[in-house]
Amino acid sequence: MSWLLKLFETYERCAGHEPDGAPKLMPIGHTRQQAHLEITLDGLGSFRRAQVISKIETVMPATEKSATRASGEAAHPLADKVQYVASDYPAFGGKKKGYFPSYLKQLEAWCGSPSTHPKARAVLAYVRKGRVVSDLVKQQMLVARNGVLLTKWDGDGPEPLIFKQLTAKRDGDEKGKDQGDALIRWVVETAPGEPATDTWTDQSLHQSWEDFYVSQLTRRGPCAVTGLPDSLVADQHPARLRNPADKAKLLSSNDTSGYTFRGRFHSADEALSVGFEVTQKAHNALRWLIDRPGAYRHAEQVVVSWSVGGEEIPDPFMDSLRLIAALSLPADIGPADTAQAFAVRLKRSLAGYGSKLDPGSDIVVMGLDSTSGMQGRMAITYYRELKGSELLERIEAWHTKVAWHQNFGKDSHFVGAPAPKDIAEAAFGMRVDDRLLKSTIERLLPCIVDGQAIPHDLVLATSRRASNRGGFKPTERWQWEKCLGIACALFKGFHMERNYQMALEPDRITRDYLYGRLLAIAENIESSALFVAGERRDTSAARLMQRFADRPFSTWKTIEVSLTPYKSRLRAQRGGLLFKREQLLDDTMAKFIADEFANDAPLTGEFLLGYHCQRQDLRPHKPAAEGSGSVDNTPDSDE
Repeated sequence: MSWLLKLFETYERCAGHEPDGAPKLMPIGHTRQQAHLEITLDGLGSFRRAQVISKIETVMPATEKSATRASGEAAHPLADKVQYVASDYPAFGGKKKGYFPSYLKQLEAWCGSPSTHPKARAVLAYVRKGRVVSDLVKQQMLVARNGVLLTKWDGDGPEPLIFKQLTAKRDGDEKGKDQGDALIRWVVETAPGEPATDTWTDQSLHQSWEDFYVSQLTRRGPCAVTGLPDSLVADQHPARLRNPADKAKLLSSNDTSGYTFRGRFHSADEALSVGFEVTQKAHNALRWLIDRPGAYRHAEQVVVSWSVGGEEIPDPFMDSLRLIAALSLPADIGPADTAQAFAVRLKRSLAGYGSKLDPGSDIVVMGLDSTSGMQGRMAITYYRELKGSELLERIEAWHTKVAWHQNFGKDSHFVGAPAPKDIAEAAFGMRVDDRLLKSTIERLLPCIVDGQAIPHDLVLATSRRASNRGGFKPTERWQWEKCLGIACALFKGFHMERNYQMALEPDRITRDYLYGRLLAIAENIESSALFVAGERRDTSAARLMQRFADRPFSTWKTIEVSLTPYKSRLRAQRGGLLFKREQLLDDTMAKFIADEFANDAPLTGEFLLGYHCQRQDLRPHKPAAEGSGSVDNTPDSDE
């Protein structure tokens, strides 16, 4: 229950202190749903006007049952669907069952209590008149023909707005879009100059409902989160955590026919008893954290990281470029185009977070997912509690460990670490399956937050894909460049004990590293000759890269022979450049130890590091055309 306690503490400390522009924490006893219609009343409950709205999320009072209803009679107290709030819905041929009596009973109880509110009384006075559907039809907000609400538009004119906002139950469903599903929210203009006429933003109305609802609760018992022996106990726990349509729940024990608790406990309360206020505030805090920009979301998967005290923290899912840009830095710091510049910028960026974050602050990183979409159960797939200083240290360690020259496109070149999503796409392609993407994200989280080793299969997958240069279309060259940088970053991070540098290491004489350097030199010679001749096409080294990675010795013979005509071309026009390249080629081959050059065993990802560093060394200034997606035969350096 540690996660519930941390979320509860987050609500208690952050409610009323939300950052400017951030969403507000929702009050307890409320839920959020998408509204379709808005009705404006005066303070006496007289109808003024109505309008169709574009599926706007609305915070509205709710009970434990209504907030988690799938179907049935549990009505919301104020804003709800037409089939609930309109007593004349059946008279207009409504296809769905009407639940007006239960809606009216609950609203009357609220308005008859000491916690009543004038806006709630205005809504009650209006719905008692039984003209909700009638008024909406007159205003042409709902569409009826011969006194019957239509379920689909078959007229000659443009489709009415209400049909555009509603969603059909199933494709091809003959019932189409039932207008009884349209959710109505209320605007009550009680007095001129009143600060808030919208019921969904009126804090006094929210407090009124909260006071009334809590007064109706009677179940008491121990709270497993706070440890209090006598608390108002929740009967059901909130849903709609990731979005208003999300019905998957983290806590649920209402399955009395299945095996949720049977066989171990006599009742659900013996399995888990949580206070009403605790579960409401904890789930509202989780919704708030998910809605914030820093949360990672993909399909049903969500990962949130936060400080319990509400301080700003770095996002573990950012790549280094976005992480450093998250805070404004001093003007004297230049572009991070070298390892040294990157280290300086990273330290200063994290120092900026450190100035706002207490080293002893409680930090939580939490992952959520569900296997059945937005239904059923949700699971906590990852959970860690850290101190502020620990989080900053581990983020710095991750970004330092896998730092490498990254090329994410024409205008996105930087030194640093890629984001987890970029790693997954580099390993399995841009169209990676959702399940595979989610599992990869889950496996990388411990590497970032806990400092665990990078999964070896991801290192191998990115290396293999970067070696398969022919698998990328000519228009996708930037994607191969991106994959190459990520593959080098992961290999370097996996083999920290080898202390690879981001610059060329002339003294590193391992077989794979040297073979990578040879491939880069051969590619440079051919690309320079092609540039001189005005040709634009891939080099032999680029086309044979995959084969070279599998059989370097035998493939090198083919590449070396293919260089002969290009050497002749350069000897006639760029003799000085050719002399330097041939000298570099001979020096590199001379570094091989004994018979390692003749070893035709497959190369590891280390050859990509040698290739990348040698290529960078031969090209001190990147040409402007790089990253544009076309084949680049610009020579890597001047004569």
